[in-house]
Amino acid sequence: MTENPRGRTVAWLIFAFLAIAYYGNYYVYDSIGPVAELLERQRGFSDSQIGMLNAIYNLPNIVLILLGGILVDRFGAARMLVWTAAICLAGALLTAWSPDFGGMVVGRLLFGIGGETFGIAVMAGVVKYFTGRNLAFALGSVLAVARLGSYSADMSPTWFANAYAEGWQPPLVIAAVLTVVSVAGTIGYWLLDRRNRGSAKAEPGGSAQRFAFRDLLSFGPAYWYLLVLCVLWYAVIFAFRSTFSIKFFQHAHGLDLAAAGAINGIVYLAALFATPFFGWLADRSGRPAPLLAFGTLLLPIAVLTMMSPALPLWIGTVLIGISYSLVPAVLWPLASRLVPAPRLGTAFAVLSVGLNVGIAAANLAAGGLNDAFAAGPGNPAGYGPMMLLFAACGAAGFAFALRLWNGTGTSAR
Repeated sequence: MTENPRGRTVAWLIFAFLAIAYYGNYYVYDSIGPVAELLERQRGFSDSQIGMLNAIYNLPNIVLILLGGILVDRFGAARMLVWTAAICLAGALLTAWSPDFGGMVVGRLLFGIGGETFGIAVMAGVVKYFTGRNLAFALGSVLAVARLGSYSADMSPTWFANAYAEGWQPPLVIAAVLTVVSVAGTIGYWLLDRRNRGSAKAEPGGSAQRFAFRDLLSFGPAYWYLLVLCVLWYAVIFAFRSTFSIKFFQHAHGLDLAAAGAINGIVYLAALFATPFFGWLADRSGRPAPLLAFGTLLLPIAVLTMMSPALPLWIGTVLIGISYSLVPAVLWPLASRLVPAPRLGTAFAVLSVGLNVGIAAANLAAGGLNDAFAAGPGNPAGYGPMMLLFAACGAAGFAFALRLWNGTGTSAR
């Protein structure tokens, strides 16, 4: 959007490097869930502490992600990817080798400082090389590969059983190694982008515009409906499936660690194939808002389904998988339509500020509820308040999806 699209070959090479980079980043983010019970048993961590390990990723981005989006607009996606990937690597290394909870929190904090701006830069990089009718498909595809990283993290207790048998630390060391792969992908993208860049448009002193808060007034009502939907939907998805779902499956449904990780991974396995399809469908239909409403509706239904021990667990996980495939494949390309092109990084950043608030709050609230109601293997009903919170947030997200569909933003219809 900020520059003319490049040749098809170059565009797909760019896609490959960005996908590799995003794969490693997602694996590291989701590496806490599979070791959650090990941290509880071997290090004595409470659910509140486990929730904090993911919440601390989001907390700094309540402020810093807006700055990150401005920096992407100012310096370009390629530079910001290299810088933030290096910060993520430092955070992953510190998380894996920290001797205590405080050190792990600092490591996850560093990873969060880099990680969200990293994601904005990935999406801005895709938008730069894919425009028009292929944009949602390209964004959906890069998200699908990223989720393969999350699926790999969920499956890691099976794939790296020997590492998990040795304790909590070896699995996190594997995650740190995947961060190195992510750095390699960003360097590949930076080199190729530098070779094919036709101007210094995004460089300091170039034509990139300076940010002013009044620029947010140019974002119409449809964008702000999308923001609230984004906050509520992502809060449920990430707080549940990236932090507490595996423990919930173990304690409330009697699964062992490997089986719980595998069924949790169905969400990402489905997304690997379905997200590009839903992106293609959004491109071709030209009506993203109804698709978005349908995707958000599936989330509270899925949560309520998983609360019932009488219903097969796979029903809820499949519904979450469809929702997680559909909503991001439509949401992020739609956001790029609703804002002026020079403010794309900033618009993505404002969305990310909101979702980081939601995810952090949901992680802390869920951990607190689980501790307050003594959720665990001896009291699976203690997870009920957490699940009801997630269902309520999902239902509210659906309400805003309907408002977006029926609102004044015709480009969203």
